[in-house]
This record gives sequence, structure tokens and C-alpha cells, in this order.
Amino acid sequence: MDEPTTDVPSVDDEPSIAIDHPKFRSVAVSVFTRRLAPDCMTHRCTTVETGVHRNDVCCQYGCDIDLDEKAKIEARADAVRARMNPDVKHAAWFEPEQYPDADYPSGAVVRSAVHDGFCIFLAHDQRGCVLHRTALEEGWKLGDIKPAVCRLFPLSWETDAIVVADEYTEYSCAHVEGPTLYRITRDTLAELFGAPLVAELDRVEAQAMAMTAVTEPRRLPVLR
Repeated sequence: MDEPTTDVPSVDDEPSIAIDHPKFRSVAVSVFTRRLAPDCMTHRCTTVETGVHRNDVCCQYGCDIDLDEKAKIEARADAVRARMNPDVKHAAWFEPEQYPDADYPSGAVVRSAVHDGFCIFLAHDQRGCVLHRTALEEGWKLGDIKPAVCRLFPLSWETDAIVVADEYTEYSCAHVEGPTLYRITRDTLAELFGAPLVAELDRVEAQAMAMTAVTEPRRLPVLR
């Protein structure tokens, strides 16, 4: 079992690097220096605060879904329902409110519903997201049905910056050895925002890694 370690500063305490890109002007150094468990589906998830085992805990709050993404999910609802638990197959999958958000292509988002303390799309007979599972089993691209914010987590974006999600450090997967956040999400960044962005991030990656001794928090082993 992976043993978590404790991080001293939060991701908000770390600097950014300027990048040359039409949409994004900066990237957080922590994108290149922070790490994640290499395989989400085999990691035994806990929350750092409680130490309680709770698999897929990063999905406990639900997620923001662009209106265009919502339409894609609804268009494939029959395939999704076929894999969901009976008590949620015909439940409301989305909160009724819409929120304006200029960072998303449609300009607005909805939240996925929460069921039994988790995103409703975890309510099936296996680990992980049923949208992700459905895409794999149906031979679809993940982008055909899975929201961008979920595909990119624990990275996120805001206005003109690529950042690490605030809640990343709440989970045990953030405190074990594994690939950097950038290397885990590199292909998804290219799919969402294009190859020129990844080329620019590749360019500054070495610069960020050279700052590791200053920006990467000291990792302290958890004492038994």
C-alpha cells in the first residue's frame, strides 16, 4: 500500500512561470514539480485530514460540467444508464442551476449531482467514473462524454493560467511517489488546448524542474 507523506506549503504558495501562448500566459511551477500516484484505479485513497480509506474520494463533491458536455452525456444516456446502479439510473444527474463561467467554451456550467456522498457518476458496480468506463467499453474517446475538468484533474485552469486544483493536497494520491502532474496530464492538455500549448510547456518544463530545490516542499515521512 502506498504510504502518504505530508507536504508543508500549499500549492498557492508556489510561483508561476510566464509562457507564450494565445490563451494562457502563465503556468504554476507546481504543475511540473508536484507528483501523483501512477495508477488511480489501484491506489488506496484516503483523505489526508482524516486518514479514512475512501476510494475515489477526489470525486466526492461532484464536478463542473460545461453545457456542451452536458448535452454529450445526455445524448449517450442509455449507454450510461446500462452501467449505473438502479437507484440512480433515472435520477437527476445534474443540479438544476446554471452558472456563468467564461473559462468554459459554452460560457456556463452545471454541477453533477451528489449521491450518497459522491458524484452520481460513481454509482455503479466498479471503481471510478461510469462516464470514463462507458467510453472505454463503447470504444469512444474520453472527450466524447467525460467532462474536461475531470479528465485534467488535478490540474485546472483559470482565465489565462494553468494551475493545480486547490483540493489536490487533500488526498493521499498527492503524497506518494509517481509521475509529475504535467507528465500525467500532458496528453489531455494537448487534446483540450492543442499541441502548441504542450510544446510551450515542454519548453519551460526544464526551467521549472531546475527550480525544484526551491519550490518543491520537503517531504516528511508519516510516523507510525
